[in-house]
Amino acid sequence: MREIQLEEIIQNIKEMCIEANHFLTPDMDAALKNAVDTEKSCLGKQILNQLQDNLQIAGEDMIPICQDTGMAVVFMEIGQEVHFTGGSLEEAIHEGVRRGYVEGFLRKSVVKDPLIRENTKDNTPAIIHYSIVPGDKVKITVAPKGFGSENMSRVFMLKPADGIEGVKNAILTAVKDAGPNACPPMVVGVGIGGTFEKCALMAKQALTRPVNKHSDIPYVKEMEIELLEKINKSGIGPGGLGGTTTALAVNINTYATHIAGLPVAVNICCHVNRHAVRVL
Repeated sequence: MREIQLEEIIQNIKEMCIEANHFLTPDMDAALKNAVDTEKSCLGKQILNQLQDNLQIAGEDMIPICQDTGMAVVFMEIGQEVHFTGGSLEEAIHEGVRRGYVEGFLRKSVVKDPLIRENTKDNTPAIIHYSIVPGDKVKITVAPKGFGSENMSRVFMLKPADGIEGVKNAILTAVKDAGPNACPPMVVGVGIGGTFEKCALMAKQALTRPVNKHSDIPYVKEMEIELLEKINKSGIGPGGLGGTTTALAVNINTYATHIAGLPVAVNICCHVNRHAVRVL
């Protein structure tokens, strides 16, 4: 049994909130740089160059990449041989987010009640997803999710008879309906299968997969490639102002489902697709 002090969790999550809001992951950085070279539209290329300027200023002056510093989504993959000491794990995660947003001078965007809408003033509570895995390590993923793109996400409860073409049409419909509102070029996370809530969680998790890594399932990989090509032919383009770079990746996760159902979720993320990953 390995013991981990919760103060270590707090400190790492604090740092990760700040890191994710100021710097891209290497795969996203490379994808955006490549998009500048491959974009066919002059206006699209200009927008992509402006995004590069923004990223450079954010890194050099420690200014957030985007004014919407998001709601903190935290994935905790916990080894079953780990024992946490020093209090409550859930409270430690919230405290890490609190310190990250307060001490990092990040915008506080969370309201305590969805209808009364009083700001909590520290961006808590976070959205937390736990999974227990073999081993004695803890993998933490912090993904601040802006709501321009989050609001464009969709769940489709398809019929099994809709098949793979129905799934593709649902994904393309969600992206086309999102248009410029998702701050393209976007990353499209997709969950297929499971239940209503499982497919949505898979779509969210898909956004944290590197954009240069396809699914290990051959037919899913083919779908990812095909849909990215079709999305980039939609003409939405960078900033929604036209061009050939509407999306940087389509990442699809799948899971078993019921014989009577075919749930599909599409969770779209903007061009920065912010997240930070650490293994303790």
